[in-house]
Amino acid sequence: MKFVHAADLHIDSPLRGLGRYPGAPVEQIRGATRRALENLVSLCLTEEVDLLLLAGDIYDGDWKDYSTGLFFASQLSRLRAARVEVVLLYGNHDAESHITRHLELPENARRLDPRSPESVVFEKLGVAVHGQSFATKAVTDDLAAGYPDALASLFNIGMLHTCLGGREGHDNYAPCSLTTLVGKRYDYWALGHVHTREVLSEDPYIAFPGNLQGRHARETGEKGALLVTVDDGRVAAVEHRALDVVRWCACEVDLAPAASADDIVDLTREQLEQRLAEADGRTLAARVVLCGATPAHAALRADFERWTGQIRAIANDLGGGLWIERVLSRTLAPLEVGALEERDDAIGQLTRSLRALRDDEAGLTGLLREFASLKNKLPAEAREGDDAIRLDDPAFLREALDDVEHTLISRLLGAGDAP
Repeated sequence: MKFVHAADLHIDSPLRGLGRYPGAPVEQIRGATRRALENLVSLCLTEEVDLLLLAGDIYDGDWKDYSTGLFFASQLSRLRAARVEVVLLYGNHDAESHITRHLELPENARRLDPRSPESVVFEKLGVAVHGQSFATKAVTDDLAAGYPDALASLFNIGMLHTCLGGREGHDNYAPCSLTTLVGKRYDYWALGHVHTREVLSEDPYIAFPGNLQGRHARETGEKGALLVTVDDGRVAAVEHRALDVVRWCACEVDLAPAASADDIVDLTREQLEQRLAEADGRTLAARVVLCGATPAHAALRADFERWTGQIRAIANDLGGGLWIERVLSRTLAPLEVGALEERDDAIGQLTRSLRALRDDEAGLTGLLREFASLKNKLPAEAREGDDAIRLDDPAFLREALDDVEHTLISRLLGAGDAP
């Protein structure tokens, strides 16, 4: 028996703000979630799987375009023609969607009940699927605790849309512990909600497949679904299959080897060529981050717009499969940070203070609490999209501290910094 485990499709995610970026393949990126779903269904057909599991966030919140639901139903109908069963549950984004309230699914698709946990048994497959959909957007109860016991003589699968014990950058929905999941004695747990692929246990097998298609520069790398083979009532193999059509990457270019500014473009081209090859024919959306202590720092800062233009021109040279989303500079003049920390002046004190704060979990938590009241005062354009000022995200705060350190130290040293 074979099945595919996918989650977080976010079909027709609006991806606001793409038009602000020069040369952005807007329509291609916005259509990527649909193409990835088509790839998912094609995988099921090619591999002749028996079952497709969709562990939540099929849609993308309060999205009113009914054509989104019709497209989803049409893809499930492709599976119906091949007699592939589908079990899905609704996650936090689905619970707030207008589409989910009215859309009728094909007869091969079963949506798990939002009112209480239920079990769907496929006798011919020897499989029982247990789970519960979200009834509202913000489910903070431990849903898994109420799931039924495993059914004897069947391969038992649990489906859950959850942050598990908490994940940075994800709301704390349907929290539970790994101990609770293992205690149910299921053979496989098909999780959703976390957009990064992660295997939490191999016995029983517990995994997040990650989202099906990256949607912005924070959702980088290979995206897709898990193909699972069951033999003799046990998980025999789990393979990740890439199904994304546009791949995002953070391309860090270490300019430390640059003897002069003339080396900036060559070093960047080398990294982009490598990333493009790894994308395996997909469109690559790259955020280029120039970093390192380098002799090229002063020249980069002096004419950052020029170097940004030259780096964007690399995309044209390498063909239409590459788009440079943004170029950032986090370079420093070639002075070791360790030496800065030892200085007995304002620069030394600043360096030590910023480093201490970045490593101080309690201090960062305190800053996040102070910033929490400011979040809702920001204009909508500052709270949404990839450029959002994420005042409740520890990773964003650490990144901001890095930027502050680079900018302040460079300016205090008289070298400045690029935007």
